[in-house]
Amino acid sequence: MRREMGKRERLEAAIAGAPVDRPPIALWRHWPVDDCTSKGLAESTVLFQETFDYDIAKVSPPSSFCIQDWGVRDEWRGNVEGTRDYTRRAIRRPEDWHALPVLDPRAGRLGDQLACLQLLKAAFGKRVPFIQTIFNPLSQAKNLVGPDKLLLDARRHPEALRAGLETITETTIRFIEAAKLTGIAGIFYAVQHAAYDLMSENEYRAFGRAYDLRVLAAAEGLWLNVLHLHGTSVMFDMVADYPVQVLNWHDRDSGVSLRDGQAAFAGAVCGGLSRWKTVVLGTPEVVREEAADAFAQTGGRRFILGTGCVAPVVSPVGNLLAARRAFD
Repeated sequence: MRREMGKRERLEAAIAGAPVDRPPIALWRHWPVDDCTSKGLAESTVLFQETFDYDIAKVSPPSSFCIQDWGVRDEWRGNVEGTRDYTRRAIRRPEDWHALPVLDPRAGRLGDQLACLQLLKAAFGKRVPFIQTIFNPLSQAKNLVGPDKLLLDARRHPEALRAGLETITETTIRFIEAAKLTGIAGIFYAVQHAAYDLMSENEYRAFGRAYDLRVLAAAEGLWLNVLHLHGTSVMFDMVADYPVQVLNWHDRDSGVSLRDGQAAFAGAVCGGLSRWKTVVLGTPEVVREEAADAFAQTGGRRFILGTGCVAPVVSPVGNLLAARRAFD
């Protein structure tokens, strides 16, 4: 009988392609209402981890956490993914991009998030690796101005948008440097616009990749950096060389399978479970079947079982437990 590994040992072995006692497992969700305070978010994250005992605890503040201090406002209106609707944007004219100040990561909403990480450090210690969600600069820009106006500014006012992206990038780097001191194992780096239905490859190189690499350089030295590639028409090759240990994407919906991704990416791939068809609408048996298929695609090496994105808040507990027990 193979010796049971600790979470960090299991993850590091999986990333390296070494034998594991079982593949690591990581699912996560948003925490609407609870995520309004650092204590509420920390308590919900700990309770979820204690219930399901996954190998990674992803810290999931609302997407507005990093931009509220620039003046945006949002509201929880019952979205089943746990996300909020934006009610006020901070950028109304192209000139507003130039006026964004670099934020102090220890003040305001960013400071609250650092406080949440400190609470998680006290709760998890070295037992549970926890990673902080970081929205890439282009995703933050989208939420500052709105999705349609972002593309308009990229094409009609590129210099103004670049000025804003510079400020966002510097603020994000400063936040990561502060977050490192709280004991995070890595970051969960969310990329939303490396998708052909949103941008061309040239546009993403100019407004996405160039800033991504600068932010990821700030996360160097952390051992569990996860890249999340959002969408179904993804530019997989655009990000496959990013300096991260784990790559997560919508493998069941994007046409890029775990097997395909593993061939293009040197680290571990995370996915295998369809979050709607299987985790929400399926049964524990369906969860186990899909997990077995994911294991077969990867040979159980360089593989973390998870969903392609956040598990909706309506996911049945039995299915979340079935994912955790898939390889027992």
